[in-house]
Amino acid sequence: MRWHSSAWRVISICDTLAATRPTAVNLFWAIERMRRTYEVLAETPAMDIDTIRTALITEAQQMYDEDIAACKAMGKHGAALMPQTGTVLTHCNAGALATCGYGTALGVIRAAVEAGHKIDVYADETRPFLQGARLTAWELMHDNIPTTVLCDNMAGTLMLQGKIQAVVVGADRIAANGDVANKIGTYSVAVLAKEHNIPFYVAAPWSTIDRATPTGAGIPIEQRNAAEVTHSNGKQMTPHGVGIQNPAFDVTPAKYVTGIITEHGVLTAPYDESMKAMLAKM
Repeated sequence: MRWHSSAWRVISICDTLAATRPTAVNLFWAIERMRRTYEVLAETPAMDIDTIRTALITEAQQMYDEDIAACKAMGKHGAALMPQTGTVLTHCNAGALATCGYGTALGVIRAAVEAGHKIDVYADETRPFLQGARLTAWELMHDNIPTTVLCDNMAGTLMLQGKIQAVVVGADRIAANGDVANKIGTYSVAVLAKEHNIPFYVAAPWSTIDRATPTGAGIPIEQRNAAEVTHSNGKQMTPHGVGIQNPAFDVTPAKYVTGIITEHGVLTAPYDESMKAMLAKM
C-alpha cells in the first residue's frame, strides 16, 4: 500500500476496535472491509483525505443498509419457525440496539409478530451486565410485544411447566461445525431446551460464521472486569478478596442447536455440510 499521511491513524483505529471484542468475528469482518476500502483509496494517485473520508462514510452507510436488510431476511426465514401461539425465550440482547435497527434473534420475534403470531417473550436478565433486563425488555415493550424478565436460573422450571415453546438467541461467532459462541448462560439454556424437547434456534448473519475455526474449542472467549460481578449499583455485593470468574461468552455445541437462521436461509445439522450447500447457492 502506498503510504498515505492518514494510514497510521486508520491502522491504529482498526487495531483498537479489533482488540475490544475478541469473540465477535463479524466485528473483524467489518473492520477488514473498511480497511480494504481505505487501502484501495489510498493507492489511488492524488487521492486527498476528504475524498477518502467521504468514501469511507459511504461504505459504512452501505454496510448499515446491508445489515438491516440481512436482519429482515433472517426475520422472514425465522418467523415460520416460531410458534403461532406461545412463549419464546431469548437470552441477552440481539435486537435493534445490537444491530443497525431490526435485530437478529429479536428480528425473528418481530417478524413473527408482524406475520400475526401471538407471541409472548421471556427475556433472561443475562447476568452480570443485564442486557436482557435493560435492553431486550425495553425494545420489546417499545414494540408492544408482551415481555417478562426472568432471572437467569428460572428458565428450567418454566420449561418443565410447559411455559416455553421455543428459544431463539443471537451469536457472536459460529464455528464451521455449528458450535455457537453467545453471551454467557446460553449454553445452559440450550442444554435445558434439549432436555425438555424445546427447539433452540440461533439467528445470526453469515458474517458471524467463521469457517476458519473448525470447532467451538478454537473460539477466543472475552474475559471481562470482575467488578461487573462483585458490584451492583455501585455497591460491592461479595466478600473482599473472593475469586471471580467473568467470561463474557460461552460455547454451545452444535448438537444442542435445532437450526441456525441466516439471511440466506436456515442451516440444519450436519452444519458443515449445510454451510457448504448454502455457500454453493450464494
